[in-house]
Amino acid sequence: MTTPDAAPVVGQSVPRLEVREKLTGRAQYVADLYRPRMLHGAILGSPHAHARIKSYDVSAARAAPGVHCVLTGEDFGDHRMGAFIKDEHAIAKGKVRYVGEPVAVVAAETEAQARAAARLVEVEYEELPAILTPAAALAPGAAVIHEELASYFKVFDAVCGGNVCSRTELAEGDVERGFRESDLFVEGRYRTQPQAHVSLEPCGALAEVDAAGRVTLWSANQSVFRVQANVCESLGLPMSRLRCLTPRVGAGFGNKMEAHVQPIVVKLALATGRPVRLVLTREEDFEIVRARHPFEVRVRTGVKRDGTFVAREVEVLLDGGAYADDSPGVLGYSLLMARGPYRIPHTRCRGTLVYTNKLRFGAFRGFGNPQVTFATETQIDEIAAQLGIDPVEIRRRNALGADDRWFGGQALASNGLPECIDVAERESGWNARAAARAAPGRRRGLGFACTAHIGGLLGTGAIVRMLEDGTVVLNTGAVDIGQGSDTVLTQIVAEALKLPLDQVSVASPDTDGSPYNWGTTASRVTYTTGRAVLAAAREVERQVKAHAAEMLECAEADLELLPGGAVGLKGVPGKTLPFVAISARAHWRKGGPIVGTNTWVFDRPTVDPKRAVATGLPFPQIGVYSFGAVAAEVEVDEVTGQVAVLRAWTVADVGRAINRASVEGQLEGAFAQGLGFALFEALVFDGPRLANPTLMDYKVPTSLEVPYELHAHIVEHPEPDGPFGAKGVGEIGINAVAAAIANAVAAATGARLRELPLTGERVLGALAAAAANTG
Repeated sequence: MTTPDAAPVVGQSVPRLEVREKLTGRAQYVADLYRPRMLHGAILGSPHAHARIKSYDVSAARAAPGVHCVLTGEDFGDHRMGAFIKDEHAIAKGKVRYVGEPVAVVAAETEAQARAAARLVEVEYEELPAILTPAAALAPGAAVIHEELASYFKVFDAVCGGNVCSRTELAEGDVERGFRESDLFVEGRYRTQPQAHVSLEPCGALAEVDAAGRVTLWSANQSVFRVQANVCESLGLPMSRLRCLTPRVGAGFGNKMEAHVQPIVVKLALATGRPVRLVLTREEDFEIVRARHPFEVRVRTGVKRDGTFVAREVEVLLDGGAYADDSPGVLGYSLLMARGPYRIPHTRCRGTLVYTNKLRFGAFRGFGNPQVTFATETQIDEIAAQLGIDPVEIRRRNALGADDRWFGGQALASNGLPECIDVAERESGWNARAAARAAPGRRRGLGFACTAHIGGLLGTGAIVRMLEDGTVVLNTGAVDIGQGSDTVLTQIVAEALKLPLDQVSVASPDTDGSPYNWGTTASRVTYTTGRAVLAAAREVERQVKAHAAEMLECAEADLELLPGGAVGLKGVPGKTLPFVAISARAHWRKGGPIVGTNTWVFDRPTVDPKRAVATGLPFPQIGVYSFGAVAAEVEVDEVTGQVAVLRAWTVADVGRAINRASVEGQLEGAFAQGLGFALFEALVFDGPRLANPTLMDYKVPTSLEVPYELHAHIVEHPEPDGPFGAKGVGEIGINAVAAAIANAVAAATGARLRELPLTGERVLGALAAAAANTG
């Protein structure tokens, strides 16, 4: 996009930088990459959920046409990886822990040859009892899935043992006292289902070894630095021997944050000395990688007769699957969000994460927040009904205000929640909802829910380098997985330096040259990386002005940046210097090339020890809260129980919208994904085996289910230290969707459902039960 006069770009709906590349089909994903003499990889998965590996016979596979290499667990060293607990090998070693877990891998001339050979590998197993539910995992005498758990390295103070992967507790106030002071308390148990990520692009990787034995790895990922760490940990490689790159990524939603096939592909490349590419099929992507955690939640809330919240107790039980992955973080974060965006002076939240013999559950958009929000926000409607208070009004009375603190004690520097509530109430016509009429045999209802989410977490960095002609290159290490972060970060640089947008380019993430960035996850890129980008751009501005002051023989304080890439003397028209002249001086005469850098790590404590007590909390420093509200209107078919969302309004306080169209797109996309979570998406297990690992059997929302009237509204309460006031937006839009839809179903039918998804069968059963109770 050419902007000759460098008009302000922050707050504008600038088209995505890569939009033409994608629309014309020229975008390169892992499956599009090719290297000379490249081999293809294939995986043999375990048929058992829990078994010891007694022996392998790979002779037939090695003799198969086109095969160059067959590897099993015996060919991998005893090295483990993991985001929070180092409990996972690159491939099953000595034992399998879920159906589909890789037990052997093959590299061959063609993909068909590799897959055929993988099926020829014979593995002898000794079956062990399969643990398929959290209750079974916690039962006395249950088979232990990780016998060496005590010896695993843990990056936080994990409370674990047996099949318990992690326990976390967070408390503030005196819960027992709070319930004694309450006039009413409501208690309920809620369940949510596992949900698949279903990114457009399945997981894949390509690795190549150079003459010196150094590996270059391209993969579908959300962090080149997490890829580098996981691969090197699991293979015992020095990190300096592995360079990680990112082609275009077809979405992630958390599925590509931690390792998938990258360690296997690197091992095959090292073993064969040739490039190897492996891309999972859709079915393998379902069965091998990771999914959203199923939750069991118990919530008890105490209130005064006037609707004031007094106390809350939350207990959650998570199925973590076979490996820890990001699960301890999901548990801890879900508890941090379980009080919701409300003043509840006495709160205690605790949870248990257990290993089972299912595929690992891990990071997924919302990171545990949608599950607990479904429970807590639907319970608020139950409380409102019992007290005879409007559901929106009870939320407004208890909503966190400007001087309030988040659960645990962290101060809120910006808070647009009250405005989000007002906008959602007004735009949805909440106060006129009684006038809505449905056709015979159908019932209509309007539901409401609120939420919050963080955007500040861990470390990041940025480099802004001015080229000889005065244009600039931005390098951050942040992976754009389709959400538009490259465009947003470019807008920040262009705004800071008053440059036309087409004079700022973005370098692709590369562990050899990019500054460290933890990952594209936790809604953190706009705020966390954006802060580093803005600081680096400000450093470029400082250096540019220092050169210009010498060239114009004036004080730096008398200079200002001018639109289009120039520096001028304040109040003196025509006394200007273009960036090209300044950069040429720096490159060829004095000072050296102009480069701005910034690195930082989010350092606000999650918990104030004077206000709260925490044990087993994986994230000691996390924060910067965005806020949101969702209203949804549904229609329920009395004959089938099917729920249709007719209209929806999603509102979010994002601090400052750097790119308004991208923010609206994030909110709309998150609502669609949340709708699937609410109504029909569910991974179904037949014993230990996934029964619906294809898009023929696993339904995702389409244009037929997503309402045409889906309205996204932006509220702006700037975060003081955010880049131009911005906060995160990637996940805030999904958290409250299921709760709002469930509340709408309850409003329409009088039936309260406490288990997701809200399938026609469940809704019809609830209708029948409600009719029986009133009959």
